Amino acid sequence: MRNLIIFLRRYFNFFLFLILEVICLVLVFSNNNFQHTAYLNSANAISGKMYDRYNDVQYYFHLKATNDSLVSENTRLHNLLRTSFDSAVNNNIAKTDTIRKFSDDTLHKVVGTELRRYLYREAKVINNSVNKPMNYITIHRGSLDGIRPNMGVIGPSGVVGVVRSVSDHYAVILSLLSRSSTFGFSARLSRSREMGTVHWDGENPGYAVMKDVPKSVKLTKGDTVTTSGYSALFPENIHIGYVESFSLADKSSTAYTIRIKLATNFYNLQYVYVIDNLLKEEQQRLEDSTYRLTK
Repeated sequence: MRNLIIFLRRYFNFFLFLILEVICLVLVFSNNNFQHTAYLNSANAISGKMYDRYNDVQYYFHLKATNDSLVSENTRLHNLLRTSFDSAVNNNIAKTDTIRKFSDDTLHKVVGTELRRYLYREAKVINNSVNKPMNYITIHRGSLDGIRPNMGVIGPSGVVGVVRSVSDHYAVILSLLSRSSTFGFSARLSRSREMGTVHWDGENPGYAVMKDVPKSVKLTKGDTVTTSGYSALFPENIHIGYVESFSLADKSSTAYTIRIKLATNFYNLQYVYVIDNLLKEEQQRLEDSTYRLTK
């Protein structure tokens, strides 16, 4: 207590000056319109900047929730795409998860029913490699979430890879960035509709190679390369990349080697969508039985 009294006595004049200064300022701003307006404008500007900074900080800490919400919404929209459904000739099989098409006239009759073929599930990427000969991506979804081996995987911009192994809560994806003679994707050029196969050559993670396109095809730089739909892994028209350049290995070559810039940025892959082809097993059983009959 004694020290406090000594402190107040020592700085009494200074504290008295501050109190009188505050009283003077209050009187000036209260009794003069010009000073009052200037004070309010300055106070509003300062408080506005402070609120902006506060909102920026608050927004930053809510980015994860916002991003998760956008990913969930994208998944919902993917599942509503027309390419996720197949036309059902026999309406008796269209009992669950279907979409109906109605006529455009006033009668609004049902003119067709489409059965869901593809189901999308979002997944968080928790591990990813890009610079190895065989690159893998680990996601935080597993068999308990409906993930199985040999499911196609896409990202926000295009094709990512194929699910290879699964545990209860995790799955490992074989990335498109995997150099293997047996690993590739059936692809199509958007303008010419010509088919080919896309695989990674093991060099730049931002580029891949498309082969088996006849040299009679007119190629254009910038043409879009998409999935062909001939694979049971992906629907058609999923982006793979864009034509960067093309050439013939030699004069005797009958097909182009096309260098494509990949649509997916594998360096910044945070979320992916796993595609479940609900009719895949039926298709494979029929194809396998047909192959056995021809042997």
